[in-house]
Amino acid sequence: MSVVTGIVLAGGQGRRMGGVDKGLQLLHGKPMVEHVIGRLAPQVDEILINANQNLEAYGRFGHRVVPDAIGGFAGPLAGLHAGLGAAKSPFALTVPCDSPFLPADLCSRLKNGLQENDLAVAKTGDQPHPVFSLVRVSVLDHLAQFLSDGGRKIDAWYSTLKIVEVPFDDEADAFRNINTREELNSA
Repeated sequence: MSVVTGIVLAGGQGRRMGGVDKGLQLLHGKPMVEHVIGRLAPQVDEILINANQNLEAYGRFGHRVVPDAIGGFAGPLAGLHAGLGAAKSPFALTVPCDSPFLPADLCSRLKNGLQENDLAVAKTGDQPHPVFSLVRVSVLDHLAQFLSDGGRKIDAWYSTLKIVEVPFDDEADAFRNINTREELNSA
């Protein structure tokens, strides 16, 4: 299998959770991002954490922290852009910091589905999960151009690429993300 860089997207503002850094919120006594890293690490060859605040706190997890190169909390595409620019491999697997139950076979299943496409995205039922994707690092220049043209919507960028959706109906709960205090408390 080719070398894969894991990119944990932790660059958001956590507005739905009251403006706190979601990745650093405790779940079962550990920050959510620590759960994510634990599930991601066996699947990839290196991990990068995309964060725009609390860089020192994220750095304590022992992986390189890369902030957005584009200012203003520009969303997951800005995080992907930063991660692709720092990746040392031909493929990158993206996961959000607020999905601590991600599948243990996410990388292998997306890789099997990727084939000649630019990007493979996880899907359950009719619902794609665009921040759970395996992408060729070679799309970096294309993404940079999309962002410099003002693009911010992940679906709009995906529509310009050759993508494949990979079904994960057997692991639908693995894509549950935690956006609010209530969801954190019930998890």
